[in-house]
Amino acid sequence: QVQLVESGGGLVQAGGSLRLSCAASGRTFSSYTMGWFRQAPGKEREFVAAIRWTFGTTYYADSVKGRFTISRDNAKITVYLQMNSLRPEDTAVYYCAAGVLSAWGTVTKDVRRYDYWGQGTQVTVSS
Repeated sequence: QVQLVESGGGLVQAGGSLRLSCAASGRTFSSYTMGWFRQAPGKEREFVAAIRWTFGTTYYADSVKGRFTISRDNAKITVYLQMNSLRPEDTAVYYCAAGVLSAWGTVTKDVRRYDYWGQGTQVTVSS
């Protein structure tokens, strides 16, 4: 059974940093794309960043490019999201997701392409 467990959320002031972790288990993820999404109250879930597990190729939403970095640790089977220069508009529940994507680019941002999801971790950025 696939499990994705997020951690690392919390309360931080604007301009601060947080690192989210997503521990994956239950299968081999070498063929998977791992994504981070977020959902603010009253808004749809939106794409943040993704990484291809085998190649390490990354993809970012324009809103976080240059501030957030996604990475993975093969030995720990864990995906990270380093978030710097945080803004109040980054406040949301952040979700880790895994899926086998046949393409790269626009489809990477599609929530429907991901089969497995974590429970989410709250990130709150105060102004």
